[in-house]
Amino acid sequence: MNLVETLRQFPAFDGVPDEQLQWVIGRSEEVTIPAETIIYKANDPVDYLSLLLEGRIRIDTGTNSSGDEILTYDAHAILGVLPFSRMKSIPNRMVTEKETRLLRLHRNQLPDLIHACYELTEALVHQMTTRVRDFTKLTQQNEKMASLGRLSAGLAHELNNPVAAVVRSADTLKTHMRATPEAFKTIMHLNLTDEQVDSVNTVFFGKLDQCLAKGAGSPMTLLERSNLEDDLTDWLDDHGVDDSMDLAGPLVEYCFTVEDLDWILEKIGDKNLLGVVTWLVNNLVTEKLVLDISEASKRISTLVNSIKNYTHMDRGTGKERIQLAEGIRNTLTLLDHKVRSKHINLTLNLPSDLPDVCGWPGELNQVWTNLIDNAVDALPDGGTLEISSQPDGSDFVLTKVIDNGSGIPGDIQDKIFEPFFTTKGIGKGTGLGLDIVQGIVKHHNGSVKVQSKPGRTEFSVCLPTQ
Repeated sequence: MNLVETLRQFPAFDGVPDEQLQWVIGRSEEVTIPAETIIYKANDPVDYLSLLLEGRIRIDTGTNSSGDEILTYDAHAILGVLPFSRMKSIPNRMVTEKETRLLRLHRNQLPDLIHACYELTEALVHQMTTRVRDFTKLTQQNEKMASLGRLSAGLAHELNNPVAAVVRSADTLKTHMRATPEAFKTIMHLNLTDEQVDSVNTVFFGKLDQCLAKGAGSPMTLLERSNLEDDLTDWLDDHGVDDSMDLAGPLVEYCFTVEDLDWILEKIGDKNLLGVVTWLVNNLVTEKLVLDISEASKRISTLVNSIKNYTHMDRGTGKERIQLAEGIRNTLTLLDHKVRSKHINLTLNLPSDLPDVCGWPGELNQVWTNLIDNAVDALPDGGTLEISSQPDGSDFVLTKVIDNGSGIPGDIQDKIFEPFFTTKGIGKGTGLGLDIVQGIVKHHNGSVKVQSKPGRTEFSVCLPTQ
């Protein structure tokens, strides 16, 4: 099979006259490259339009060989520089997966090709637009997956704590409930009047409320707790209560003092003391375990609702009225672990009367994710992050993400929105986050700007309300 017949098998060349294919053949060189040969390293200059006659070519990151594959091209694919293309280099490595035969036309021939071969030029330009569209879709999807991976890691960590609390409290409650029959036997032998029962109930609910209120205050020091346990143990021993050490710990946990036990003793008498104290401890422990399970379950529910609202999986994909504050808060909930891990001081200024904007909520959530995630990465331990939104005139809302990190050097500030440009280390950033942010904001007819100096970096996102 001659080369014209081979080129005729390229889908892109359907309808291209033979003489134009022959024009390319006459000015090209045919090369055969062994398998697993690096054709281009990352950022090498690309000087050829390459027609893949036979074999397979892989585009990968160049870090872990084929394990980091991005794209593969089989026979009849068109690679390299194209007419009117601004391509100077490729950001990734190009490698042959098996023995490969290429027909290569140097970029110096492209101006003549454009003038001499109209149909071929048209086919190659169409190939370029298809390539740009497919590559843009791929890179955006990769960045979305990277963003989702970061959120998933944080969400898994956030869910782990309340889930562990539920499991731990449920196991403790199960063990605790096994003692209920024995405690019930003791209760059945008590001889209490209605007034005495009311007194016990009063102290029970009073201490439960006091215990819950204490959770928001300052906890006892180890020394204070130890001294109080000793006092309660001595009091119980003096009044002939068995297992005083086992009871003293829970009584301290639920804010009992010697004065409380004196009051109970005065109301119920010596003979009922052990049964009443045991009942109080058992029920307070049960109530506290149930409350712990309830609080942990609420935390899980909050996280699930946040991810549901963040992804908007229960809504359509069209444009709608959006409350920016809700999207920002949902994003912060999912990034909370990362914020807390660096002890970042977070300041939020999101007015309740902030005007709605019109747009695609899933896309805007990706904007907040990238900006906040980048700010957290740039901050030192104990840094400050400030997020604010306010009306900007009558038709716009201005949202600012400000950090007090090291800042962005002035000589690269005009490059940070370029695709694949990143200041992060290898493997820590794709260089696509801010490019996608800019694309999404433009899609909403808005603007995004950056001002940075050491100690203050401010990203401003202006979005229309109409």
